[in-house]
Amino acid sequence: MTIELEMLALSIVLGLVHIILNASTATKAYGLDWNTSARDTPMPPLVGVGGRLQRALHNFIETFAFFAAAVLAADALNRHNALTHIGVQLYFWGRVAYLPLYAYGVPKARSAAWGVATLGIVLILIALI
Repeated sequence: MTIELEMLALSIVLGLVHIILNASTATKAYGLDWNTSARDTPMPPLVGVGGRLQRALHNFIETFAFFAAAVLAADALNRHNALTHIGVQLYFWGRVAYLPLYAYGVPKARSAAWGVATLGIVLILIALI
């Protein structure tokens, strides 16, 4: 398996971590009955760590589609080079750093981690050109 596909697989695992953390904090805030219900009743927005984890999950989902498409395009075109290797690493490790930074409310460092991950996607796209 190529490093690009390995990092894509690890990013999927990271996405699952996001989902589990978000679900856990939502269940803690709203209760197990809410979690196991149809969730038809509107609930107040999550606040604090729970709200930040929810926003981090949404942000991950927004960027992951672009990352996955770029990695799969690079793999389909057999573009495996320094740019793709660095790009996938920057995306994954930037997203790994982003999660706790956002959860603990560290604003500037969180934005920097987002920028690193986004740069990773850009590098993969440059490799496709």
